[in-house]
Amino acid sequence: MIARLRPLTTQWTFLVPVLAVVLLGLTWGRSLPGPLVVLVTLVLAGSVLAAVHHAEVIAHRVGEPFGSLVLAIAVTIIEVALIVTLMVDGGDKSATLARDTVFAAVMITCNGIVGLSLLVASLRHGTAVFNPEGTGAALATVATLATLSLVLPTFTTSKPGPEFSTVQLTFAALSSLILYGLFVTTQTVRHRDYFLPVSRQGDVITGDDHAGPPSARAAWISLTLLGLALIGVVGLAKGVSPTIESGVEAAGLHQAVVGVIIALLVLLPETIAAVRAARRDRVQTSLNLALGSAMASIGLTIPAVALASVWLSGPLVLGLSATHMLLLALTVVVSSLTVVPGRATPLQGGVHLVLFAAYLELALNP
Repeated sequence: MIARLRPLTTQWTFLVPVLAVVLLGLTWGRSLPGPLVVLVTLVLAGSVLAAVHHAEVIAHRVGEPFGSLVLAIAVTIIEVALIVTLMVDGGDKSATLARDTVFAAVMITCNGIVGLSLLVASLRHGTAVFNPEGTGAALATVATLATLSLVLPTFTTSKPGPEFSTVQLTFAALSSLILYGLFVTTQTVRHRDYFLPVSRQGDVITGDDHAGPPSARAAWISLTLLGLALIGVVGLAKGVSPTIESGVEAAGLHQAVVGVIIALLVLLPETIAAVRAARRDRVQTSLNLALGSAMASIGLTIPAVALASVWLSGPLVLGLSATHMLLLALTVVVSSLTVVPGRATPLQGGVHLVLFAAYLELALNP
C-alpha cells in the first residue's frame, strides 16, 4: 500500500508548476476576489515547495556548488522581473521598491537563512562546520555590492536625495555585474573546492553518499519544471500584491513592508532548501544558497533597475536610511566573526536570527 501511495507524493511536484502557470494565465491583469486570492495563495505555496524539490534534483545531478548557483540565479532573475514590473505599474510610490526589496533580500539571506541554517545544523550535529575561505569570499563580495549600491547613494551630492546620477548608476550597475561574474568564476572554475561541503575533520566532501544522482533526462525535466514553478511563484505573487499593498496600507504600516513580503515570498524556496541541507550537515551548501542569493539579488537587480530607469518616469531611490545602514554594518561585522573560525554553535545562529528579528521589527515600526 505504501509503495502504491509513494508515486502520488512526487506527482504533485509535476502537476503544481503546470497548474500555477495555467492559473497565472487565467488571472493575469485581473482583480481577484477574496476566494480566488485564497486559491492563488495555496497554489503559490505549492509552487514554492515544488521549486525546492526540483532544485534539489538538479543540485544532486550537477553537484555543488553548481546546484545552489542554479537555484540562486533562477530565483533572482524572476525576482528582478517582479520588481521591474511592479515599478512600471506603481509610479512614484514604487520609487523605493527596488531598494526595499534588495535590502530585505540581504537581511533575509545573511541573517535569516544563515542564522536558521547554523542553528539547525549546530543543534542537530553539535557544531556547524563550513569552509571559511569560500564563505569569506562570498561575504566580502556581498558587503562590497551592498555598500556600493545601497549605502553610497545616501552620501553622493550629484542629485538631491538618496539617488545616483546617471553616471553613478551606470558605474554601480557595471561594478555589480563584474563582481558577480568574478565570484561565479571563482566559485565554479578556479576555486570550486572552497565552496564544497567539508567534513568535521576538514576534508572536502565531493559527493553525496545517500543515493546515486538522477538521470540527465530527469534533471532536464526538473529544470523545466523549476522554471515553471518560479514563474508561477512570482507571477501569482504579483497577482496578490494589490491585496498585500491594500492590507499594508489598511494596517497603517510603512510601504517598505511590501518589499519585505515580496522578498520573503521569493526567497522561500531557498530558505527551505538551505534548512534541509543544514539538517544533512551540509552547512556549506546552506551558506552558498544564502550568500549566493544575496549576491545575485544585488548583482542582477541593480543593473536591471538601472536599465529599466531609462523608461521609468519616476525617481529611483537606492540609498538606505541611517537605521538600515547601521543594521547592514552590524550584519557585516557579525557575519565576519561567524565566518572566520569555520564552525559555529547555536549562539552564532541565535545572534543572526536576533538581527533578522530586529530588522523585521523596525520594518513594522520604523
